[in-house]
Amino acid sequence: MAEADNDHVSPFAPLMVELARMRNRTLKSAIDDVDQVIELLTNAREQIAQEQDATRTGMAMMTLQNPVKARFERITTDLKDVTKAQKSFGKALDKALPHRELPMETDAMADHPRLINRAIAMHLLREGQFSVASTFLKEATDHPPGREAHTISQTDEDGDDDMESEDDLEDEMAGLHSEHLQNKFAEMYSILSQLKDHNLLPAINWAHANGVHLEARGSTLEFELIKLQYVWLFKGPSVNGLPDDPATNGLGGAINYARQNFPRFQNRHLLEIQQLSSAVVFAPNLAKSPYSHIFETESAFEDVAMSFTREFCSLLGLSAESPLYIAVTAGSIALPRLIKYTTYMREKKTEWTTENELAFATPLPEFMIYHPIFVCPHTCMVMLLITAHCHIGQDGLAFIRLE
Repeated sequence: MAEADNDHVSPFAPLMVELARMRNRTLKSAIDDVDQVIELLTNAREQIAQEQDATRTGMAMMTLQNPVKARFERITTDLKDVTKAQKSFGKALDKALPHRELPMETDAMADHPRLINRAIAMHLLREGQFSVASTFLKEATDHPPGREAHTISQTDEDGDDDMESEDDLEDEMAGLHSEHLQNKFAEMYSILSQLKDHNLLPAINWAHANGVHLEARGSTLEFELIKLQYVWLFKGPSVNGLPDDPATNGLGGAINYARQNFPRFQNRHLLEIQQLSSAVVFAPNLAKSPYSHIFETESAFEDVAMSFTREFCSLLGLSAESPLYIAVTAGSIALPRLIKYTTYMREKKTEWTTENELAFATPLPEFMIYHPIFVCPHTCMVMLLITAHCHIGQDGLAFIRLE
């Protein structure tokens, strides 16, 4: 099946051709023709309003007939071209993505509706949809699903006994409905909105207030925020748009800010602080200095916003990305291969008998691949396998090759 996948021609090539054709067939020509008709009618109305002779008025109307008729014919042609391109794209879309029966033989989450409700509610909260989340939680609480049927051992799909109990899930659903969690996410989105506007102060204040917890995690978020604020002040009012005060903006403002904030980070970030301070010498020609890369802010605010979101969610005991988003995205990527595999197995009248395993590899992006790390307590030099699954000693690898 792998060879067949490699030799298979992508069905999206003709679809992209039709898409380009549809994009070229726009309504611009039709709109231009309509504007010309309006202009002709407006001019004719003004001419008739000023004309006292009925004969000349009739001639003006006769003169207007052919140009207007020609414009209407061009409008019809333009609309036909657009409609034809849209229909061709629709046919190409149906051909590239035919309707197929979804593989519904196995539904691992069918017996766990409360887990699904919790994931949906948490996703809505993480996205800042607080009113929608509140309504969803209220309806889920007022109309709870039937109690799931579990085995006596309470084992989950992995064979472990860590499946959460009904009482735990109900308590957590009630916790999601609390104002505390909603207020936390509201605070996060408020700070992210300020970061989008290049205002770092709310994020810096939050990082400073939670400095003990961030320090315990080994996070460098507070320093990264202060470093970016220094760079932003260094660029001056012509770039950052802040008040033109030499004491708080520009080169002087950056130096004062560094004196106030950098000393407490010198134990961990001395080298970076030295580079930032040395850049002052090259201020007149910073673009050609050895430190020009440090002062690039094209994607700096987006990067620090992602770091802030990750650390904020971590302090709440949550992952940086929504689990529901990860699950849906990974499922969407795997679905075409699963449909193809299911169709193939039906034609061959065979079944995959191994439980809790897939019969094929799903090509997930790197950020969705979560490999456990195993460290071998061996005195020899260890090396990381290409698969990134585990470490192995050089002697052990040589022994495997001999086998």
